[in-house]
Amino acid sequence: MSPTISPALRTWGGFALAAVALFVLAPATLSDFRLNLLAKFLCLAMVAVGIGFAWGRGGMLVLGQGVFFGLGGYLMAMHMKLADAGPDGVPDFMLLYGDGVLPGWWEPMRSPVVTLLAILVLPAGLALVLGYAVFARRVRGAYFAILSQALAAAFALLLIGQQTVTGGTNGLNGFRSFFGYDLADPLNKQTLYYICAGVLLAMVAAVRLLMNSRYGELLVAVRDQENRVRFLGYDPALVKAGAYALAAGFAAVGGALFTPVVGIISPADVGVVPSISLLIGVAIGGRATLLGPVLGSIAVSWAETSLSERFPSIWTYFLGALFIVVVAFLPNGLASLSLPKRRKEQTGSLIPATEVPVGER
Repeated sequence: MSPTISPALRTWGGFALAAVALFVLAPATLSDFRLNLLAKFLCLAMVAVGIGFAWGRGGMLVLGQGVFFGLGGYLMAMHMKLADAGPDGVPDFMLLYGDGVLPGWWEPMRSPVVTLLAILVLPAGLALVLGYAVFARRVRGAYFAILSQALAAAFALLLIGQQTVTGGTNGLNGFRSFFGYDLADPLNKQTLYYICAGVLLAMVAAVRLLMNSRYGELLVAVRDQENRVRFLGYDPALVKAGAYALAAGFAAVGGALFTPVVGIISPADVGVVPSISLLIGVAIGGRATLLGPVLGSIAVSWAETSLSERFPSIWTYFLGALFIVVVAFLPNGLASLSLPKRRKEQTGSLIPATEVPVGER
């Protein structure tokens, strides 16, 4: 009889392999351009980690994560534009499109500390308040998905309409430095990649701990039997709002790092289509698993880039076909290929029994 490896050991073993791949193999084998491209994919994977937790564990189909991704990205972009403009300077686009007067709500973003705090607090706080207001009224399922999607569309339109303070459709771009470091220096770009890799792994580790915590079990209980949890004295709205806020915080951090990595943040990165693309990666990878959302997001991002390079006119059809095949034959994502077929075999699974999707119980 072969020895059984504990789920925790297998999970942290996979975590260690991911760390080796990101910190050793990728920098050693990829060119500077491809490494920067991978850093972009890692930023999008940060959003996927939050979606996997809110959707896979909490049952919340979040279609508007582009809002929080954009908030983090624009807050970082505001600081970078002000840093490039000098102590009392004004961003160049305000001189081109407006009267050259800096709005009062831009001024605090001159401080790096205020900027970092705003990225961590504002999107998560907004999601907590908005989520609790929605969940307290027992809005869920398709209604919540449509509401979150409408929020993303409205946010993109708001950014487009405020050209003098947000850059309009062009967004914010042309950054020269990141917290005092020259972005044109390849060494600084590599350092930025390491930051993205480290932050992503920290998010995965945090989600793993939450999955095994009392809160993680309570979130699953709310997903499966909300009325029973309410009868036991808990507030399901607060439990779900907490997961929604965590997903928003992860998305904001991903957007904040996306801005210096890519060099631009615009309404095209925060609307409905980008939000759905992020969700597709999570669905393909496996929303109920720990690493599935990350691997699915990176795979979809890589496919979009490589296919668009080789088949610029029809690459979207390939991506659509992949999504259809996964939904039709692997509704729990590619990660379900490694899931046991019977519950009694779950002790050797990559994920604990409580993380198995409802349909496989």
